[in-house]
Amino acid sequence: MRRTAACLVGFTALLATAAWAAEGVKIEPDVVYGHKDGLALTFDVFAPQQGANGAGVLFMVSGGWYSRWIPPEQAVKGFQPLLNKGFTVFAVRHGSSPKYQVPDAIEDVRRAVRFIRLNAEKLGVDAERLGVYGGSAGGHLSLMLGTASDAGDPKSKDPVLRVSDRVAAVVALFPPTDLGPWTRPGEYHHDRFPALGFDPKLARACSPRFHVTPDDPPTLLIHGDKDELVPIEHSQKILEEFKKQHVPCELIVIAGAAHGFKGNDAQRSSDAMVAWLEKYLAKK
Repeated sequence: MRRTAACLVGFTALLATAAWAAEGVKIEPDVVYGHKDGLALTFDVFAPQQGANGAGVLFMVSGGWYSRWIPPEQAVKGFQPLLNKGFTVFAVRHGSSPKYQVPDAIEDVRRAVRFIRLNAEKLGVDAERLGVYGGSAGGHLSLMLGTASDAGDPKSKDPVLRVSDRVAAVVALFPPTDLGPWTRPGEYHHDRFPALGFDPKLARACSPRFHVTPDDPPTLLIHGDKDELVPIEHSQKILEEFKKQHVPCELIVIAGAAHGFKGNDAQRSSDAMVAWLEKYLAKK
């Protein structure tokens, strides 16, 4: 698995990066949180200019484990419900398919959490009030951060890797939770998504369903009952595991919805996501 290099110097670049305001939001684009194969790993920061509540929310920019760049001034509209409640949002990009595969994406987003926690004060957030959300592959990565976190490696020469990647709340929309069946050549998902072409022996380690423990953060799952790409059973089965371990959890079923939400379904999902993050991240 590819390892990223030390990048505290990347934070200096953050301070030098051009910033601008959009709809009452301060945007810091392309903050470098690591490097791999000569490429920079980046996230964009969206901070409300008024009423910030001190909590940070990482959005997993991932669909099919492709991580695409969108101009921040366009992306900010999608984060407005969170920004209106005072959250600072980090749009995290990982090493993208087809060059990189699922295990690489997991390592990248874990590093992003560590970097943000290490630099929390400078980024204007509370290191202990970091949440994460995403849909589909982004939901899978969100759940991996919730269920498979660690305290960091105190012996690492890289200061970022010494820091915990634990998050305090998770929202996952229509997430795959068991990748095992999808890593078999000839299987529909395997052949459609290059990121699934990794060693099947690693599938369990990359499947959040098998990492649930009692200390996992509160987790909200949102899934359509007509989803054929990622059947609702993925959310139902990990919900069972959360309940067995007494982890605060909930599954919202969107009746008649397929993969991805539109119109009223999208609004309901957004409202539920914001409410969940407010409940568990906003100061009482």
